[in-house]
Amino acid sequence: TAMAKEMNNRQAYYNYHIEDKYVAGIVLLGTEVKSIRDGKVSFNDAFCLFDDGELWVRGLYIAEYSHGTANNHIAVHDRKLLLQKRELKKIQA
Repeated sequence: TAMAKEMNNRQAYYNYHIEDKYVAGIVLLGTEVKSIRDGKVSFNDAFCLFDDGELWVRGLYIAEYSHGTANNHIAVHDRKLLLQKRELKKIQA
């Protein structure tokens, strides 16, 4: 079974009026998943941008996994968001 966990940015809902809400998947590495499960994620400087028709999140901070090895992930890097093509076209428009 797939485990889905909703992440909310409470400060965004406080500071802005949210008109549309989308549910998207995100491409993550194994150590990133483990850090998120430990609650070590921050949206403070994160934003989304389009690159060649794909939607990416930039500035999302996911702390390095405490039990990671040399294969641990980089804390801040671009991560691809997964949405349906019609949703991507609607957002980009």
